[in-house]
Parts: sequence; structure tokens; C-alpha cells
Amino acid sequence: MKMTAMALAVLAAALSPLAAGAPQAGEGRLAQLYAPRPPAGSAFVRVVNPGGSALAVGVANGAEQRIGPAMRATRYAIVEGGKPFNVRVAGGVHAQPPVAAGSFTTLVLDPTSPQRPPVALDDGGGSSDALKAEIRFYNLAASCPQGRLAMAADGPVVFASVAAGKSSARAINPVKARLVAGCGGKDSAAFELPALQPGDHYSLFLTGSVGAPALQGQLSGTDAVGR
Repeated sequence: MKMTAMALAVLAAALSPLAAGAPQAGEGRLAQLYAPRPPAGSAFVRVVNPGGSALAVGVANGAEQRIGPAMRATRYAIVEGGKPFNVRVAGGVHAQPPVAAGSFTTLVLDPTSPQRPPVALDDGGGSSDALKAEIRFYNLAASCPQGRLAMAADGPVVFASVAAGKSSARAINPVKARLVAGCGGKDSAAFELPALQPGDHYSLFLTGSVGAPALQGQLSGTDAVGR
């Protein structure tokens, strides 16, 4: 969704200034220039668990991670683009079809039956502006045909309508903010967006149900590449 210039101005005015970064931030970003790169033709896949019970999940050869109410998503695992791979969920194995090289994909588990094959969402089409952060909003709440994300206390709307089981992304200036999400006339409790850095990618997950929506978020990350 594209916001009008007036709406963007209102949003900018409602947000507090960016908190100062840690002294080590510059060194960390410089080190990234020399970090090992994924092999050519790699793709990136993670798993999200919108359910109420934590599950042990692993993608391809990646280490298992526990995801659920406390932390919704795994890191993006590195897989070989164009070739099938396996996803391990609570001791079971799902054979996944290939994903394109260079793509980012989120696999969403069924909260009522996590042993069912997950649903793949394409995480492409986001921002490539290194001076801004990106937020991506997922509507994973049960029986919520259209999810929305807005500033708390009747602030401007960030995403007006995201269909069930879908996501939408946009670039923002690195800021701190309080957000709410919901369906119809019911909103979640306010969620504090952390102070993001330029180039950060942050995921916001609407879970729960249409009558009891919940909003959570976490910084997106990728598995480390071995030398």
C-alpha cells in the first residue's frame, strides 16, 4: 500500500526520534563487508509458528530452533535455489518444493495442525533502500479476513488491509513507535517497535483470533555462512 504525502507527514510527526546506536555498530557493519557470502544460487527460507505451543523446527541442514508464542519465526536458513528441501517440525518431516534462487520465503505452519504442510509466502517486493528500515506485516490471526496495522492512540494507519494468510511490506525511516493491529473493531494491545537501524528488516505478526488479536514482532535474521 502506498501512503499519501500527507499521511506520511502525519506518521513522521507521530514517531519519536531514532535512538542512538551502540558504539560497536559501525565496527559491526564494517565487518559485514568481509563476512562470508552464501553460495551463488542460494535462497532463504524461514518458518513461522502462529500457534500457542512452541515447536522445534529446522530448515534443510539448519539447526533446530524453538518457535511459538515467545518467538514466532526462525532465522532465514540458506537453501539451494531451484532444488527441493526438507523442513523438520516436531519430529516430522515436510518435503518442500523448490524456491527460486535469490528469493526469500516464509513458511507458515497451521496453528491447529502443525504437521500439515506449511503455506509458503513470498517475502519479495520489499525495500532496497539501505538508508531506511523495512517492516513487513503478516496477517496470521484466525478468522481475520483483513488485518490492519496502525499507530497506537488513534494514530495514522500503516497497513489498512492485509488479507488472511498474506503479508505486506514498506520502508520506513528508522524510528521508535507504538503500534496496534487488529480485525474489524477489535485491536491488540499496543506493541513497542524497537529503534531500528538503516537496513534492518523487522517482521510484525498478527496472531490470535478476530476476537482476541495479538501483535508481536522480531528482527529478521539469516543463518551464518561458514567459511
